[in-house]
Amino acid sequence: MRKFILLLILPLQLFAQFSKEEIKKFEQQSKQVNIIRDNWGIPHIYGKTDADAVFGLLYAQCEDDFKRVEMNYIEKLGRLAEVNGEKDLYNDLLIRMIIDSTDAINDYKNSPPWLHKLLDAFADGVNYYLYTHPSTKAVLLNRFEPWYALLWTDGSIGAISTAGLNERDLKNLYGSDLVVSKSNNKSQITSPMTLVRNEEQQEILTGSNGFAFAPSITENKNAILYINPHVTFYFRPEVHVVSEEGLNAYGAVTWGQFFVYQGFNEHCGWMHTSSAVDVSDAYIEKISQQNNQWVYEYEHQQKNVMVKNISISYKKK
Repeated sequence: MRKFILLLILPLQLFAQFSKEEIKKFEQQSKQVNIIRDNWGIPHIYGKTDADAVFGLLYAQCEDDFKRVEMNYIEKLGRLAEVNGEKDLYNDLLIRMIIDSTDAINDYKNSPPWLHKLLDAFADGVNYYLYTHPSTKAVLLNRFEPWYALLWTDGSIGAISTAGLNERDLKNLYGSDLVVSKSNNKSQITSPMTLVRNEEQQEILTGSNGFAFAPSITENKNAILYINPHVTFYFRPEVHVVSEEGLNAYGAVTWGQFFVYQGFNEHCGWMHTSSAVDVSDAYIEKISQQNNQWVYEYEHQQKNVMVKNISISYKKK
């Protein structure tokens, strides 16, 4: 059995991104968590509370692959271009149009107490890992915020429906109209928030699958659940999460998320599939300018267009 260990022999300046109060909180919560790795390296996380289990789950994920944890949040924050350069500008723009950090922050502030604790534990687990592993160098995110987890729409990698709009559509619209500004050796792209549809784009149909077998047809007379068997083996890490509040789930998590996305417990199993179900639509609007205000026509009336400036920093190579 292994407990968390705080490496006090390291220089204090390495931990400057965390306050003494935060470090004390990390240490106290780590005492409530045990992580046991089995012969295959799978982490079995045991916590006093659900929040303790979440704390340990994120710590264990960072042990296995902090880079993938960080990159998933860099993408959801719309900041890939700061790492990869101009090639990801339109990917970031698409994300920023759909996912607003302000909404995530407000959702965190207004979350019920039980969820608030889990979100705090999510961020604390990652930050405690960074605190105890100063040799791990973050690409961009030197500390995690609890509202990061609310940037996702579900537990999948990129299950964000854009009604068929993609980076190419944005490039066609904004390619010659982006405003570039420079300050402190950083470049920024600014664009108003507007969308158009490329009608020539052909939809590519994709999906996923799963199978459940009843005990009556299996050799060992136990139920068998095949969960997204087409996914590559290390696409999601395998975990076991247990708390004294009743949590007991085994399965897979998306890197950086704090719940078992597809798995089972002593009562049931669950999975997720994606398909081409129509969950969002794009509309062509007639846009014009009246009295220095952009408007669009809706039911024979002119409505004001909402404009939002989005600034995206990118890495110059």
